[in-house]
Amino acid sequence: MKILILLYLTAVTGLSLALFQDPVLEESMQRGSEIYDDFCVTCHLGQGEGVAHTFPPLAKSDYLMNNREASIRGIKYGQSGELIVNGVTYNSVMARMGLEDEEIADVMNFILNSWGNSSEEMVTPKEVEAIQKK
Repeated sequence: MKILILLYLTAVTGLSLALFQDPVLEESMQRGSEIYDDFCVTCHLGQGEGVAHTFPPLAKSDYLMNNREASIRGIKYGQSGELIVNGVTYNSVMARMGLEDEEIADVMNFILNSWGNSSEEMVTPKEVEAIQKK
């Protein structure tokens, strides 16, 4: 009987963790959503789908998920040059947005956890601050 109760509690705890995100992450994502709407939606569009061969998608983006530091650097300092996202080559310019480190962390948390993306590690302002321009 104790084993069944332990299994039940373990299952309920696991389900709760899966269904309810960390409140700190949720708040960051909410702020990030607002920043996205102000700075990013024009090029990357409302559902992060981007514009084929012009502005890369953020939705289900292999580049975003596999190049965390480069993605943060692109938002922080701007970006130009060729990159490949989901097998498609992009070669356009993204201007520096002029965002503070906390704003960059918030928008990264939003895009890393939206539109089919899922990140286990929250982006922090301290992480953004440590990233230098190459």
